[in-house]
Amino acid sequence: MPASTSAKPYRIGRSKTGLGLFATQPIKKGVKIVQYFGPLLDSKNEKHDAIENKYLFQISKRWTVDGSIRKNIARYINHACKPNAESDVNAAKKKIIIRSIKKIEPGEEINYDYGTEYFKEYLKPIGCKCDSCEKKRKKKRAEARAEKLKAKEKAERKALKKEEKARAKDKAKKAKSSGKVASGKAKTTKAAAKKTSAATKAKSVKAKSVKAKSANSRSAKVSKAKAGTAKSKAA
Repeated sequence: MPASTSAKPYRIGRSKTGLGLFATQPIKKGVKIVQYFGPLLDSKNEKHDAIENKYLFQISKRWTVDGSIRKNIARYINHACKPNAESDVNAAKKKIIIRSIKKIEPGEEINYDYGTEYFKEYLKPIGCKCDSCEKKRKKKRAEARAEKLKAKEKAERKALKKEEKARAKDKAKKAKSSGKVASGKAKTTKAAAKKTSAATKAKSVKAKSVKAKSANSRSAKVSKAKAGTAKSKAA
């Protein structure tokens, strides 16, 4: 196992969840970072069993470390669902060592998985704020925005299609109405033409009748003149 890093390769600093522990120098994979310590609580002791706080670290069914004391720097290490460290518990020696499980760069926050029970009791109700969960939430928000945008675009396309259909329908209706008007005008023109033709024919018949009367009148006059001439000769 690699040797421990130099004394205190970390510092307490501001984190997204309050205070956190941050690397001040490169920390190799598999090395001891800090010990989680505090008074040992015996579950068989009623007074000990009645103690409740967020820094209780159970070693075994009987023994628990109360890490709420300020000297316990390890208590500032926050939970992460995809951590860069882990808790190495030695039940026999009643010790808890926090070790790196990957290389940690300077400025990077040190974190480990608090376990299922702690997560369900303390973190799940308020929402885990580790980088992994934040990324998941960010991804879900992005997906939700994309779905919303997709639904909006679909609705807009549907509305546009409906509008175009309505326009086409209105256009066809106008065209049909225009066709009826044109047909009506054609019928009117045809009727007028028939009327004009009838009037022209009537005029023509009248003119022929007048001409015939005039011819008959002239013929009658000639006949009278001839009759008069014949009378004169007879006399």
